[in-house]
Amino acid sequence: MISKKERVIGMAQQLEIEFKNLLSKEEYEALCTTFAIPNEDFHEQANHYFDTADFRLKKVRSGLRIREVQNRFECTLKEPAAGIGLLETTDLLTEEHVNAVLNGTTLKADEVDIRLKKLQINPADLQLLGTLFTKRAEIKYNGGLLVFDHSRYLDTDDYELEFEVTNEETGRLIFEEFLAKHSIPIRLADKKIARFMAAVNKKRG
Repeated sequence: MISKKERVIGMAQQLEIEFKNLLSKEEYEALCTTFAIPNEDFHEQANHYFDTADFRLKKVRSGLRIREVQNRFECTLKEPAAGIGLLETTDLLTEEHVNAVLNGTTLKADEVDIRLKKLQINPADLQLLGTLFTKRAEIKYNGGLLVFDHSRYLDTDDYELEFEVTNEETGRLIFEEFLAKHSIPIRLADKKIARFMAAVNKKRG
């Protein structure tokens, strides 16, 4: 339900606190109606996930994605950090390079490559596992940010609510009160890449 992220873009770092809860389709649609979110406030993003053939990133509880959103292309490596934290290393990529990578060219991302080498993973060994598409809207709520996600991948649709805050204790209280107010049970939500990988494994049998 809660995750902390240390985001690295170049040499900059920040700690991000995020609460997550899975929703049913009916709960998701009811919340969108309650908050009167217009269609134009939703945007589409695509997450392309990568690993080696023998899943070396997964074995060290890490994940790699390229995200496309609103003509912006980001490559992000997520690694475990102290406690429940996640270390995120992100490089901006060009559209041309992303298209080449999706067609089999070796990924070249300066900061991410440094971290991959520390994990003893050669970027040339990375393979595209597949793509998760998300329709997302964001609204400010009680000092935080509510994020409404509808994700599609393989034969799966799922719905998720995220709450991004700067204070863990206050954020947890606000989020749990929000769920109770809207009669939504607390449902622990794995990260999108974990849900995607579970679907991949299920499909492979």
